[in-house]
Amino acid sequence: MPDAPLPHDLLKGKIVLVTAAAGAGIGLATAKRCIEEGATVVISDKHERRLEETASELGVLGIPADVTQETDVQRLFDAAVAEYGRIDVAVNNAGLGGTANIIDMTDVQWNIVLDVTLNGTFRCTRAALRHMIPRGSGVIVNISSVLGWRAQAGQAHYAAAKAGVMALTRAAAMEAAPANVRVNAVAPSLAMHPFLEKVMDPGELEHLVTLEAFGRSAETWEVANVIVFLASDYSSYMTGEIVSVSSQHP
Repeated sequence: MPDAPLPHDLLKGKIVLVTAAAGAGIGLATAKRCIEEGATVVISDKHERRLEETASELGVLGIPADVTQETDVQRLFDAAVAEYGRIDVAVNNAGLGGTANIIDMTDVQWNIVLDVTLNGTFRCTRAALRHMIPRGSGVIVNISSVLGWRAQAGQAHYAAAKAGVMALTRAAAMEAAPANVRVNAVAPSLAMHPFLEKVMDPGELEHLVTLEAFGRSAETWEVANVIVFLASDYSSYMTGEIVSVSSQHP
């Protein structure tokens, strides 16, 4: 297992908003890495108790928000801007998975995954662009998945949502480029964390690990490292890109 790299102030002076950052997943790892890289971070999550605990642990502002509710999204972005005057980086991490074959999948199962994962990313991207485009600067990093490219049984709703995030990212990038706002996404293959273990079969997770070239899943901070890169000035010429964070072979 590699050691996490030392920070280099890649986000010094930046105001970064990370959605779905409470708990133990990619969102929390991203918030931590952004803080280590010198950013002032705002986090949000639907789960208010978990959000309060995480915000206290990190020493940051936590704002409850359900990304399926437009009023929550507006309140989140407005509150962050009211507190710090601007948002330099928005990391749209909120997503929801699950496993169901298409023939057994209900409309409710399909709709909730699409509403959180794709529609929620759309709502947050829209809110971020409405703030960033008039300012003439800003960065959005969306969280997609390699399942937006690759086929996996039982994941039709999640794969469709994540493929939609990829397409949304590319279209938003073209619209935002004239205002010097960049929009990119990361597409992790497998980053193990406790929440993932609750929603996926352990046997399936073990099988997915065997597909990885390194014989292990990514650490969440390894995905966060790429998010930090895309959020930083080191990726200043990149927009509309989907960066795979994976060691998985076809």
